[in-house]
Amino acid sequence: MSPFDRRTFLTGSAALSLSALVAARQADKAAPQRAKLKPAIKYSMIAVEGDVLAHFQLAKDCGFEGVELDSPIDIDRQAVVEASKQTGVKVHGVIDSIHWAKPFSHPDAGVRAEAIKALEGAIDDAALWGADTVLVVPAVVNDKDPEQSYDKCWERSLAELKKVLPRCKEKKVKLAIEVVWNNFLTKPSQLVEYVDAFGDPMVGAYFDASNMLKYGVSSADWIRQLGPRMLKLDFKGYSKAKGWCAIGEGDEDWPAVLEACHAVGYHGWATAEVGGGGKEHLLKVKSQMDRILAV
Repeated sequence: MSPFDRRTFLTGSAALSLSALVAARQADKAAPQRAKLKPAIKYSMIAVEGDVLAHFQLAKDCGFEGVELDSPIDIDRQAVVEASKQTGVKVHGVIDSIHWAKPFSHPDAGVRAEAIKALEGAIDDAALWGADTVLVVPAVVNDKDPEQSYDKCWERSLAELKKVLPRCKEKKVKLAIEVVWNNFLTKPSQLVEYVDAFGDPMVGAYFDASNMLKYGVSSADWIRQLGPRMLKLDFKGYSKAKGWCAIGEGDEDWPAVLEACHAVGYHGWATAEVGGGGKEHLLKVKSQMDRILAV
């Protein structure tokens, strides 16, 4: 090959390489950008013989990076700290688990006081275990009882939850408000308004992409409206035709959910909330999540 031919060949090759690189970058920009989320599991889903460490170890063996525990809970609290250190499985959140029996919106002030006491315990547990949120269901609406109307529940729950904000700031633990089938905050705008009513960065939203399907607005739309208020994400499956189902077999538009998460800057935890079991079952749950998170 002559020097001229060689220069022509090299110049042409460089041009083709540059064109290919530009095309690849343009294609990458055009492709949907989806959030990269960290897989976690509810501690109550882990069915294994043994102590706290055995539960954390099974979560790790199945590929989960984090767990979320109920509070109150009958457990060796220091053992949770040690198990997390030994396995590297993080306790990313705590669930205030008595909200149905003792809601913050209850007409009885005594019941509300018990609810607050339990929430304070959950905040303390979260701080001890290194979690940054406590999941809170704020109210239970009963339209048949004027004392448990939507407006009454809004007013009472807001007033009660504001009482723990100093503790949240002290412990560096945020309240993550979740919407469930409790007839309260059934529209994205309502959840946004409720969170903003606290006027405090220690309160945000815990979003469940499946619970919301009942209310007729897509999960992706909820997420985009929540924006930076979104603190955590629950993973499960729901179909209007079949009811609760396996992750990935419901009506959720997971690619749209992941795109929305990326759009609002959420790249945090995705926590499975389905029926529990042993290693074989948990590996199956993890594989279902992997298929979605890899789309």
